[in-house]
Amino acid sequence: MPELPKRKAGIIACSGEELAEGTVSRLAALKVLQELRPQDTVTICLPLFLAGGKGDRAFARSHPTIAVDGCELRCAARATEMYSGKPTASIVVNDIVAEHGLAKPEGRRRLNAAGQQAVEATALRLAALVDEVLGRKGEPARGATGHSTEAEQPVQATCACGSGIPIQELVIDGQAVELVALPLIFAKFRSAGRGPDEATLVELMEAVKVYNPVLPQAEASYRAAVAHAYAAYCRQETPR
Repeated sequence: MPELPKRKAGIIACSGEELAEGTVSRLAALKVLQELRPQDTVTICLPLFLAGGKGDRAFARSHPTIAVDGCELRCAARATEMYSGKPTASIVVNDIVAEHGLAKPEGRRRLNAAGQQAVEATALRLAALVDEVLGRKGEPARGATGHSTEAEQPVQATCACGSGIPIQELVIDGQAVELVALPLIFAKFRSAGRGPDEATLVELMEAVKVYNPVLPQAEASYRAAVAHAYAAYCRQETPR
């Protein structure tokens, strides 16, 4: 099967600025995205998510997603559940502060010492959750000292809508369905010289199900729609 993009975890952080805990949640998410797990994560923009960003919502429906909230209102977790499904995991900064016996974070733009400690504790918990949702519970903790164990190069956080995993809409049983990574899957198979035959379709569906939930009772309909779309794609494209 052609090599496909690596499965990643999405992180959606609180966007509230009225509480220091909101700042903690964003800084902790950024630390994980840039330092602790840069190769394993993408960020999901909460304002764009709420505004109807298709890429972000499709990513959260099909990939492990972790919500990081500042307080008990859990705005990020609630928004994820409302528009894409219940997040795979969620954490609340207030809970982590209490668990570690930290003082209350203060300062919305410039955190106090307690706030900085909360960022570190939240980031480490978040990194551990990334390992867990990606099935890496048995691996030794990475970045536990606060330093990246990845290659010592500047890393920019990537967003779900621009993570290199595009979406394509197909009509399945009369309904428009967004399939994550379908354009890339088609391109990879076609560049490998695979035509729209039965053997290719079997592998195509295996790849589609890596990135998209397909219920057993709906698989035949998905299969027919994917077969039709790939045949049309092959008529337009030639292997490179």
